Amino acid sequence: MVDVSPKEPTHRRALARCRVSMLPETTSKVASNAITKGDVLAAARVAGIQAAKRTADLVPMCHPLLVGAVHVDFTIGDDFVEVETKVETVDRTGVEMEALTACAIAALTVYDMCKTTDRTMSIGQLMLWEKTGGSSGLWKRQPAD
Repeated sequence: MVDVSPKEPTHRRALARCRVSMLPETTSKVASNAITKGDVLAAARVAGIQAAKRTADLVPMCHPLLVGAVHVDFTIGDDFVEVETKVETVDRTGVEMEALTACAIAALTVYDMCKTTDRTMSIGQLMLWEKTGGSSGLWKRQPAD
């Protein structure tokens, strides 16, 4: 594990996104809360928050952090649900892994909640979109044209 103890705590934030692709009928059911397992987005939101807080238990060499805030949001398209997570802390190391883990677990929860309706679903495009704080400061992914 990298020694971060000499570093000063700073405000840090990371934003991650991924996409669960699915049939349009499935997206419609998610949007109208008609999936038989229950409220897909509510369950996925809680799962993402829990995942962010437990990232150090899941990813070797990842420092345990005091997570200050986790936001999990969804955008429903015609044939996908996009997951966006934002994690914040004041600590000695960044929260990129927490944001990515939250995003992945929220997407897996969407998949789990919808799998009896749609076995064609896929999860992809898991990416860090932005991070702030630390010695490297602000970093933003440039959208593809």
